[in-house]
Amino acid sequence: MLFQEPPDSPYDLRFDLFGFPIRIAWTFWLGATVFGYGLADDVDSLFAETSPGRLPLLLLWAVCLLVSILIHELGHAFAFRRLGIESSVLLYHFGGLATPRSSHSSGSFHFAPVSRLSPAQDLFVSAAGPALQIASAVVLTLVFKAAGYGAAAYGLMPLLDRIDWLQVGDRLPSVGLFSLSLFYILPSVLWAFLNLLPVYPLDGGRIARSLIQLGGGEVDQSLWLSLIVAVLMAVWGFTGGQFFLGILFASLAMGNYQMLQQFGGRF
Repeated sequence: MLFQEPPDSPYDLRFDLFGFPIRIAWTFWLGATVFGYGLADDVDSLFAETSPGRLPLLLLWAVCLLVSILIHELGHAFAFRRLGIESSVLLYHFGGLATPRSSHSSGSFHFAPVSRLSPAQDLFVSAAGPALQIASAVVLTLVFKAAGYGAAAYGLMPLLDRIDWLQVGDRLPSVGLFSLSLFYILPSVLWAFLNLLPVYPLDGGRIARSLIQLGGGEVDQSLWLSLIVAVLMAVWGFTGGQFFLGILFASLAMGNYQMLQQFGGRF
């Protein structure tokens, strides 16, 4: 399974943060390398002689990605705690997972279902992760803007690249600060918004399911919405040359189709 939770490994990094057990699977670093190599190479070429090289830039990317995804998952974990549920956090090759300790993980993209949560509670937990992640990027953006610098990361984001104010300003004076801004803001905003698409098991899919249920609809309606959006994103990815995105959403579309067939619209 594409989003299967990796088994425990002696190479995993483990620690506690705010009372939450954290596991960083060794596959996280592999995924970070795959996703970030091209970006690190572009920055290395941009700064030429003043660049520290691809490897240091790739390491900085991995650290920024780790912090961004960890903040996202802590958003879910704190939301769970607010509801009286303790959870643990896993970072792995395809993102993160905040799993209630009393619940067996299903290998979903962000967290395993909790049957005791109402639609309103599930909406709260689902939205908390991307909200905290985006908020952290907004804070960093405002800090740079207050100092008179632009945030080049927004130039790489569809729609947001049209907001000139975000990019207007001096270029950050060092390759380190420029890379920190780019490497943190890009995944914290772009990936978070991608994750908010109404495709299950992404957070957006869970949010859509909760909103449909709160509006008097049925779960199978959210699955049909999820399937349609996933198919459209897969087609857009393949036709637009974004092959990884195409594979990702094709896999999600297949998973949603199987859920519709197996459960008849019920989880």
